[in-house]
Amino acid sequence: MTETIPNPPLPDRLSVDPNSPFYNEAVLQRDVGIRFKGAEKSNVEEYCISEGWVRVPAGAAKDRHGNPLLIKLSGEVEAYYRD
Repeated sequence: MTETIPNPPLPDRLSVDPNSPFYNEAVLQRDVGIRFKGAEKSNVEEYCISEGWVRVPAGAAKDRHGNPLLIKLSGEVEAYYRD
């Protein structure tokens, strides 16, 4: 008999940056997928479902601290667990 661990509810806003106040390691340990305007996105750094935006890297550009420059795209956002 296998026990399935229930998925924690996905937050309205989530970031993969550990320095962000919206970083949640427990949620990120699961495989979270993002659909933006109906298309699967694999490069999302941060999202907000209620405000309808995602932040993605702007090419290979880096800021002065070596972090990727992010651009904010507006549209319909859907977050889900892939497993």
